[in-house]
Amino acid sequence: MFRLPSRSALAVLLGAALLAAAPAYAGGPKPPAPNGAAPLPAWEQLSPQQREQLIAPMRERWNAEPNERQRMLDHARRWQQMTPEERKRARHGMRRWDGMGPEQREEARALFGRMRNLSEPEREALRERWRAMTPEQRREWMDANAPKLRERGPKDEARPQR
Repeated sequence: MFRLPSRSALAVLLGAALLAAAPAYAGGPKPPAPNGAAPLPAWEQLSPQQREQLIAPMRERWNAEPNERQRMLDHARRWQQMTPEERKRARHGMRRWDGMGPEQREEARALFGRMRNLSEPEREALRERWRAMTPEQRREWMDANAPKLRERGPKDEARPQR
């Protein structure tokens, strides 16, 4: 069963993508600086201390979770292959996931697991059915379709919210 990535893995993925993409954006137009502050420099103009400050959290996660390294690397590679629109949709999904409570996440896992093997018309039909369901009908659907605990990893269990 597909396992949704953990928040830390998503953060690593996003960080790796941003670090990898920095040189490509260095020569482009500069975004306006917030609150009238000077715009931040391109990666090449950052001091070694600034670069270290940006990379340190990723290094800490990498070293703290040796069993997750391959997954982190796979996510970074997949992120680099995404189009800008795909990255935008992925960021939106990560923000939505961060805002969900445990019950909403269970619903999302169940819906994703069920939808991943459906055709597009079948997916749309399930979305419409879901929107029309009452909370009680959704709970019943979840009981019948929720992913089994053994199909999920330990990081998916009762993870604290930020």
